[in-house]
Amino acid sequence: MRFLPIALFVLVAQLLSGCETQATSATPIESPAAEDVASAMPASFDPSLCPAVEAVVCAEPEIQVVERVVERKVDRVIEVPVAKDKLVLGSEEIFTVEPGGVRLMALVDTGAATCSLSVLELTRFERDGSDWVRFKLEDDDEGLSEKIELPIKRHVRVARPGFDRQRRPIVDMSLTVGEVTHIVEVNLVERGEFEFPLLVGRNFLKDAAVVDVSRKLVQGKPKLPVISK
Repeated sequence: MRFLPIALFVLVAQLLSGCETQATSATPIESPAAEDVASAMPASFDPSLCPAVEAVVCAEPEIQVVERVVERKVDRVIEVPVAKDKLVLGSEEIFTVEPGGVRLMALVDTGAATCSLSVLELTRFERDGSDWVRFKLEDDDEGLSEKIELPIKRHVRVARPGFDRQRRPIVDMSLTVGEVTHIVEVNLVERGEFEFPLLVGRNFLKDAAVVDVSRKLVQGKPKLPVISK
């Protein structure tokens, strides 16, 4: 009991000089019971002398809203004007071949440089010191064959994947589609290699026609030009 006055003196000293320290201390200190503290305080102690406890409010973190804009690029559709005076052909058209007047189904191929014609009984021979060729053509509509003889203009070597190189004769022939007729170079090949008897290349299409591969038989049956006598 003799130590009680000393403990009370220390406690009062801490209350008078260390109010702020006790108010802001983060570590809790086990204090005596409230009844013991109240009975131990002197009558002259004024609690208002202690500084007021200030509440510390932590600021909320700043939140930035970022807008993310996703751009979607759309391919532009470019319209290419087509000259009105050019012939429009589909991927497949009916052509008339002269001489012979034979009507054939043709594949229009912009990847081929020249026209190709599948024939029967292809035979080379000489006439008046010049090289000629004799062959037969069958009409797709009537199933009739025509024998044709033409002078060979020159030869061309053709290389195709999966086939041996071929030396084909080239002749001048008249091809008619719709109401348009052109005389062009045609290389001749034995029938059996092509699905279509006639392949129309760029030498016919150049500066004269455009091809719409999504269509077929645009021009219908060909109309041969009328030759005035």
